[in-house]
Amino acid sequence: MKDPKSIVITGGSSGIGEALAREYAAPGVFLALTGRDRQRLDEVAEACRTAGAEVATAILDVRHREPLADWIAEIDGSHPLDLVIANAGISAGTGSFGESGEQARAILAVNVDGVVNTCLAAADLMRPRRRGQIAIMSSLAAFRGFPGAPAYCGSKAAIRVWGEALRGMLHRQGLQVTVICPGYVKSRMTAVNDFPMPFLMEAGRAARIIRRGLAADKARIVFPRRLFAAVWLLSLLPPGWTDPLLRRLPEKPAEPG
Repeated sequence: MKDPKSIVITGGSSGIGEALAREYAAPGVFLALTGRDRQRLDEVAEACRTAGAEVATAILDVRHREPLADWIAEIDGSHPLDLVIANAGISAGTGSFGESGEQARAILAVNVDGVVNTCLAAADLMRPRRRGQIAIMSSLAAFRGFPGAPAYCGSKAAIRVWGEALRGMLHRQGLQVTVICPGYVKSRMTAVNDFPMPFLMEAGRAARIIRRGLAADKARIVFPRRLFAAVWLLSLLPPGWTDPLLRRLPEKPAEPG
């Protein structure tokens, strides 16, 4: 959608979510941002207000369907939504001890249930108007499972495929759906990685790529292209060929906190 004026961004207090809030902030734009850290969220909101945007914030857990849906409905009641970006996500990492059941369940709950909760609440409000866009933050990790982060890869694969199917379903009802698959982007999530991250990108640049793709109603926004080509090739090759290589990759260390 070109020039959305009323935008919800979950996970808007850091990383790509913060960068997208700053990218869209301008006079005449209303931003509704959620996050887990009040101080960081307030700092992002203040920066967006300085850029001329009107901003509302909420500390919400996207896993909790009803409070999230109520908040989105409240925002839509005063500022009918043009764009909802389901960006909130976590990656606990595995460290050197494997991925615990608790970590895996938390990742899947936030990255899958949280995205589904956000998107369905938004779609219910947009559908009667037959207008609106939903963006789902997946990852290049959605195209091949990596041993160092199985729950993260699995969660991003689930929402990628779900989002692509949702695009076809909601198209008949006048809505747009885009799935976003970034590679490595500088954020608190990638800051804990102590291994090489090919084509590591600044969050601001990633936000500009995403904004252009959403304006063009792209079905899938993938970047950087060279890294996508490598991951796509890995997904095509037989696992018997690629498993020995992937098992040598470093594991993601546990995220602080």
